[in-house]
Amino acid sequence: MLLGALTEWIRGAADDINMVAAVTTWPELLTHPEFPVDVVLLDLDLKDNIPVSLKISTLKTAGVKTVLMSTYSEAGLVREALAAGALGYLVKSEEATMIVEAIRSAYDGESFISAELDEALNNGANGGSPRLSAQERRVMALYGAGEPVKAVAHQLGISEETAKSYLKRIREKYRLAGFDVGTKVALRKRAIHDGILLQGD
Repeated sequence: MLLGALTEWIRGAADDINMVAAVTTWPELLTHPEFPVDVVLLDLDLKDNIPVSLKISTLKTAGVKTVLMSTYSEAGLVREALAAGALGYLVKSEEATMIVEAIRSAYDGESFISAELDEALNNGANGGSPRLSAQERRVMALYGAGEPVKAVAHQLGISEETAKSYLKRIREKYRLAGFDVGTKVALRKRAIHDGILLQGD
């Protein structure tokens, strides 16, 4: 329903933008007859366990520019998306006119971030803690709360090997940021300190 409304709105608001496809899943996009397109407006909140960095690099390889939309405006998520190659990042609560601006900017090869997100990025720039993806934060929260790797994997719908590789990446990111979270206890303490895990969990 939201996709339909958004599609109609963009069609009505911007006659210079030709909307050629509106799909609800990642595989549908890749197999669509119109793909590759110039710009993809990609929902970051699709529950498909495919890392956003992989999606962005796939689109980049196909010559497609990416603008992300999400309900989250967390600085780490925005940075990760931009580092992966996204040209724009929008929060769903923003005005619809922003979407058209972001699509136009991406088409011209320019990045677009709203003022609200720009502020969040600058405010969160010197926290010291590493940038974790949403999935890495979920893994860290569950594992830090005492769940074994197998249970973490089961709860997130990923393989045990994938869960282990997430933990390895999390530990490496913290190591590079100057924090040792090699043990489960250290990882738990850090997760609480960084607000990934609440004290009572």
